[in-house]
Amino acid sequence: MARGNTYAPAMEMTKLFDTNYHYIVPELGPDVNFSYASHKAVNEYKEAKALGIDTVPVLVGPVSYLLLSKPTKGVEKTFSLLSLLGKVLPVYKEVVSELKAAGASWIQVDEHGLVMDLDSEKLLAFSEAYSELESTLSGLNVIIGTYFTDVPAETYQVLTTLKGVSGFRFDLVHGPKNLDLIMGGFPSGNTYKLVISTSCSLLHNAVDLVSELKLDMEIKSCLGFFQQKVVEVNALAKALSGQKDEEFFAVSAAAQASRKSSPRVTDEAAQKAAAPLKGSDPTTTIGSFSETPELKRIRHEYKDKKYSDDMNSSSDEGSNQPFLSNPIKVYSYRLINDVTLKYTTVMVGEPLRGLMTEYNLL
Repeated sequence: MARGNTYAPAMEMTKLFDTNYHYIVPELGPDVNFSYASHKAVNEYKEAKALGIDTVPVLVGPVSYLLLSKPTKGVEKTFSLLSLLGKVLPVYKEVVSELKAAGASWIQVDEHGLVMDLDSEKLLAFSEAYSELESTLSGLNVIIGTYFTDVPAETYQVLTTLKGVSGFRFDLVHGPKNLDLIMGGFPSGNTYKLVISTSCSLLHNAVDLVSELKLDMEIKSCLGFFQQKVVEVNALAKALSGQKDEEFFAVSAAAQASRKSSPRVTDEAAQKAAAPLKGSDPTTTIGSFSETPELKRIRHEYKDKKYSDDMNSSSDEGSNQPFLSNPIKVYSYRLINDVTLKYTTVMVGEPLRGLMTEYNLL
């Protein structure tokens, strides 16, 4: 599924919202059936519990799973992915029931789709899904997680009235308007507890900075990997409850001050050069251009042995040279003081590597 083969192309891999974390996009059709095949969440919960660690299993929410999927090729344009909700919910019931039987008292369900612009049909799907799951979720503390941006106001009203839910997780870093929604109105008649956490999952983080033995100490003092971020979150939570670790925050403040004054970060020459630039000025890519039909043709011909192993060599008669060495020129026009000026933006880079597009390796 991820890599594909001769008979089945690899499934699409795309970014999860604006992160650089990629996922394989499920391809679903009206005839698809779901079954409880992987017990990974339950097995890992049991493994941690055997070590004396009571974890909070995290599941991708059923509605978001469907919203982040795409229709398989050949299905009718009228097909709605949400029409599969009734098929997928029984599997979620099995997973949750097994987690309860294993001793879980908390679970987190990440409904990434709640930050999208949702029409009434999609909002209704969330309400229907959790009404259906309510009895299964009974006896558990259930947190609904959202990330990456603000939850729209209309969606917030639906989110905070979902059945069977004990709490909500909001991103207050990239979604500052979430705080306004919370302050403006939260479900009444409830007991509130504040849980400090990271703005989103730490799946994309390296594990532990301590393992970086050869890293320059000035740079190292400014970084935080998975383990360091967990320690920082814990320190913040304790500080809010009156148990501030003065030494920890003093070290942190010193590191931030060092970073701010470091010539590796503050380059006056670069700042002076960038000062005249405006947000409307043209920009370039970070280096990789999308795969074009012409590039696909060349890659297929390479597989057919029509090119040498050295794709950059002159023996290839220059066919691939435009993709690897020539800059792309984009001609733009701007009206300045009633005078139309033509200027050139030169973008130099390489095409997206074949292994990225053909085998989904990132």
